[in-house]
Amino acid sequence: MTAVDQLPEQRIVRVTFADGTHGDYPFIWLRDNCPTAWHPETHEKVQDLLRIPADIAPRDIKLRESEVEIAWDRDNHISRFALDWLADNRPGRVLADPAVVTSAVWRGDTTKADLPRADASALLSDDGALYDWLAAAKAWGLALVDGLSSDPESGMAVARRIGFLRETNFGKTFEVKSKANPNNLAYTAVALPLHTDLANQELPPGFQFLHCLANEAVGGGSVFADGFAIAADLRATDPAAFDLLSRRSVPFRFHDVDHDIRQRQTVIRLDEYGNPAEICWNAHLAGIFDMPAETLADYYAAYRALMAATRDPAYSVEFTLKAGEMVVFDNRRVLHGRAAFDPTTGFRYLHGCYVDRGEFDSRMRVLARARRTNGH
Repeated sequence: MTAVDQLPEQRIVRVTFADGTHGDYPFIWLRDNCPTAWHPETHEKVQDLLRIPADIAPRDIKLRESEVEIAWDRDNHISRFALDWLADNRPGRVLADPAVVTSAVWRGDTTKADLPRADASALLSDDGALYDWLAAAKAWGLALVDGLSSDPESGMAVARRIGFLRETNFGKTFEVKSKANPNNLAYTAVALPLHTDLANQELPPGFQFLHCLANEAVGGGSVFADGFAIAADLRATDPAAFDLLSRRSVPFRFHDVDHDIRQRQTVIRLDEYGNPAEICWNAHLAGIFDMPAETLADYYAAYRALMAATRDPAYSVEFTLKAGEMVVFDNRRVLHGRAAFDPTTGFRYLHGCYVDRGEFDSRMRVLARARRTNGH
């Protein structure tokens, strides 16, 4: 049986729900989150918190069949809270988020066949198929799309179905092929060690989409590694190195005739719970380490330990993309690279773009909301 109690000394309202669980709701929190605080159409908060007395308290509380009604003592306002809403939003419980999925950490024993995969036509036409693929891609950080046409825009259409394209100094889309006067190693035929893109940006791009239009040259296999796996193992074997890489930032820089883009980043960024949330690794864009001299020896040891892991086949997965396939990966988690290829033996051409993590997550939430609305 549901019960409501006011605990004045603690300045909370305690709601005990029918299942025996309870929530403690501070007075100011309840008044601040009154359902009238939001605009009915935009759903933005319009209530001014400073107009609420800091010492506000309930004058009267009534428990009705499906809601709690509170009359407030200082401003004579009445708030009505649905019990379901109170249960879902109780302080101390993180709000459920359809875009939060458990990471499926992987290592070098993973094969191309293991990766999440979907047909482009299904992703473009079926919201259910799109949500399932997005959730799998988010969990793995690496996924494939099949069935793309020879039109370079066909892969970008899948990306735009998710969100707007992130524009960088390379444009909204970019072509990965060997060309004259390159301003990036991706535009050569040399091997690319594992890295994340654009570590020099204030916010490195989120998910990268690489649509294979031709891959006829000898060599040129795509290489990937899960940065979360590398970070987890480094934390276990060398916690001091892990700590330095997650605490000390280093400068990254890209510059050509038209640009000079610089940003400091930690190689490993932790979330508020201390878990790896992002990897920022690009040895070609790293600048001169500028921490104090007494720190440099330890930092170089940590940096070299992570670099050695990126060269260790225990972490890397290599496969050849075929024309009509697209690989999609989380650029702030998954390191990617390429084996060298011989451009005289055939044409290799990938067309790419970025969609930021926020756009990716937003599409997951909207699709999940539609599923709930439709009763799935």
